[in-house]
Amino acid sequence: MAEVLGSAFEVLWLAGDEQLLAEWQRAGKKFPAEVVTATAEELAHAGSYQTNDGAIAIVRMRPTTSAAALGAVTLVLDDIRDPGNLGTMIRTADWYGITEIVASPTTADFYNPKTIQATMGSFTRVQVHYTELPAFLGAQRLPVYGTFLGGQNVHELQVATPCLVVIGNEASGISDAVSRAITHRITIPRFGRAESLNAAIAAAVVLDNLKRLQ
Repeated sequence: MAEVLGSAFEVLWLAGDEQLLAEWQRAGKKFPAEVVTATAEELAHAGSYQTNDGAIAIVRMRPTTSAAALGAVTLVLDDIRDPGNLGTMIRTADWYGITEIVASPTTADFYNPKTIQATMGSFTRVQVHYTELPAFLGAQRLPVYGTFLGGQNVHELQVATPCLVVIGNEASGISDAVSRAITHRITIPRFGRAESLNAAIAAAVVLDNLKRLQ
């Protein structure tokens, strides 16, 4: 919540523990016009989680767009259905300094409560833009890396930046329509016997290697 108060999001209403609100006030956090002091029990009852001893707020959603300002590395998500996975990818992107994510329309909602929770505050710094990926990728003139079971070992890449990195659906991977726009097929080498990696874990491994090899 402290990150939301210091972000570009407009907070309309805030309720919180008296001590916590005082700490935030001393830290110079911007408060909305309406602030309510509440007990831990009241916060837990009003919120969507069983325990909440901090604060809750009503925050105005920012509109999502299809236009992204591409950075050195832009994460592209093809049909990521699980909101927890999406939230973890947003958090991972934030860790690696990535502020723009482009996602297919079938990817989970940025404002799903499970997505927001999984970001651990990173949703205030990372934007997700929803658009039709085949058209978007087809219009790019940048290297497009995509994760496949067969491809170049991600540990041995010669990375060209700026670039785009595509992560596919949790069960079926990158769709056929999107795969046609991939210029570099990459894979995470397997050393054990697991059948696959979680999509969010795969994104973290790929991003870490791309940053290391830049």
